[in-house]
Amino acid sequence: MELRHIRYFLAVADEGNFTRAAEILGIAQPPLSQQIKALETEIGTQLFRRVPHGAELTEAGRAFERIARTLPGQASEAVRQARKAAAGETGLLRLGYTGTAALNGIVPACIRAYRTGFPDVELQVTEANSLALVQALLDDRIDMAILRPSTSDPKELTEEFLTDEPLVAALPGSHPLAQKEAPIDLSGLSEDPFILTPHSVGIGLLDAVVDACRAAGFAPRPGQMASQIVSIVSLVAAGLGVSLVPRSIAQVKVAGVAFRPLTGAPRLVSLALAYRKGRLVPPARNFLHLARKQIGTGIQTVSDSD
Repeated sequence: MELRHIRYFLAVADEGNFTRAAEILGIAQPPLSQQIKALETEIGTQLFRRVPHGAELTEAGRAFERIARTLPGQASEAVRQARKAAAGETGLLRLGYTGTAALNGIVPACIRAYRTGFPDVELQVTEANSLALVQALLDDRIDMAILRPSTSDPKELTEEFLTDEPLVAALPGSHPLAQKEAPIDLSGLSEDPFILTPHSVGIGLLDAVVDACRAAGFAPRPGQMASQIVSIVSLVAAGLGVSLVPRSIAQVKVAGVAFRPLTGAPRLVSLALAYRKGRLVPPARNFLHLARKQIGTGIQTVSDSD
């Protein structure tokens, strides 16, 4: 049974006449009669009876009509929904982000723009460290992630640059360099223990901190390790060491912690959108396009694009 058989059936039912129905459908009357006969043969019963003024539905025909009336509309809706899904206007977007990214203004701006532009897409948001997000992408547990990119990230991923932000020093309130509001020379922290993230959690931020210290002429003295940015700041507040964190973290006021900018050329840490090559589903593609609009000039590709 084909959808055109349903349309032919409904036209005859509406007109009560094969000739008029054929004119409305734009076909000749004999082929229409043949199609209706084929439909009746497939169903196994007569749907119309011939009467002097045309044709009328049998009891079986009326029963068939009650359901058949809904089919063209359902088919049109099915086509519409399929096209919306292909365009990424419906469906599901599984988005991951690293905790250090949450306070950067570009991240909530991208999510707000996406929710406004695609309200019918279900958005599932997951927070995790960058290495966990990378593994979730490889395991197809998320579609896209906002993370701190690293040169050691797997080649199966495409990472597209979102934004840079400078690193700032996070110091215990009692630290001598915290007593003034002026930017500090990073080399002044060479004797302090640094609270760092372990390699097993995230490499992007760790690499940025180590590179900044080396550029200042020293290797950071390892102190306590902390897996989350909140833990890093908490340990700094406890006086267990110092750290370097993205500037956006400084907007969170934490008792016992002083955030200070660094002198000299800014030491930057990046944010990127990451997704698995060949796995950019339509909702994720739309998120990527909106993110490009948010930063204005377009996203630069860090690794080979999809």
